[in-house]
Amino acid sequence: MAAMVSCCIDHLVVTAPTLEVGAEYIKKNMGVEMEAGGKHPSMGTWNLLLSLGNSTYLEVISIDPSLPTPGRPRWFGLDSRGDSFLPTLSTWVARTNDIHSTVSGCTETVGDIVPMARGDLNWHITIPPDGLPLLDGAAPALIEWPSGVHPTDRLEDKGLCLQKLEIHHPQPGRVQRLLSSMNFTGEILVFPSVDLSCSLRATICTPQGIVCLES
Repeated sequence: MAAMVSCCIDHLVVTAPTLEVGAEYIKKNMGVEMEAGGKHPSMGTWNLLLSLGNSTYLEVISIDPSLPTPGRPRWFGLDSRGDSFLPTLSTWVARTNDIHSTVSGCTETVGDIVPMARGDLNWHITIPPDGLPLLDGAAPALIEWPSGVHPTDRLEDKGLCLQKLEIHHPQPGRVQRLLSSMNFTGEILVFPSVDLSCSLRATICTPQGIVCLES
């Protein structure tokens, strides 16, 4: 019998103008050093990583000036931010065990399923044609890792744990319907926004106490 298609949170995405700026932002707020990630040649980006426990992690990502400009918009809206901006929690990524089935069942158009690589890691992820986060970051990109493979297997446990992710959106029902259509399970709380904009708030337990990252 085929496994039931399901989704859970995979990682948080913090965009930054440079990796150095992003790493300093995380160190200032969470008191820990990030670990090396790698380059995404097909997207013209690179990243740093930080384990959040329970097979979840935080990613700081920026444009890599050493890589050529890709033939499509970069993911996570990096092309729309210019050369200088404050690091921010831009969106999140949900892990699925069957990305094609999940995408076909979604109530929103989530983008193309794109094969991706970083070093010896390979995966599939959804990327909208314009490269912008779905529903202004409220809705996740979808990712499928090969069976038995996940970046957190290589990351140090620094005593961090993602407690919850709060999403504020002017159409909370639309977000909830999308998550339900993905068969999503996890600590995601969706609320109506008070100013008709989207915002994210991640609550993370650290050895120094509770820390919140916001968009």
